[in-house]
Amino acid sequence: MTSSQLYLRITPSRIHFLKFILEAYDNLAILSVHEAKAGIVLLRFSMSEAQELCALLTSLSTSDNI
Repeated sequence: MTSSQLYLRITPSRIHFLKFILEAYDNLAILSVHEAKAGIVLLRFSMSEAQELCALLTSLSTSDNI
């Protein structure tokens, strides 16, 4: 199993929302806060889940949720 990581910048007040969403997706990715005030988070995920994770993030970003 190969893993990867992705840094994202999101609205700082939405960090908790993204963390709960990822947990609800059966731990699709592990979220770590890199810089809370700047809204920079690190996602660690399995490459086998990359397509599902990208689809989820795209859906969330286009709906103004994060």
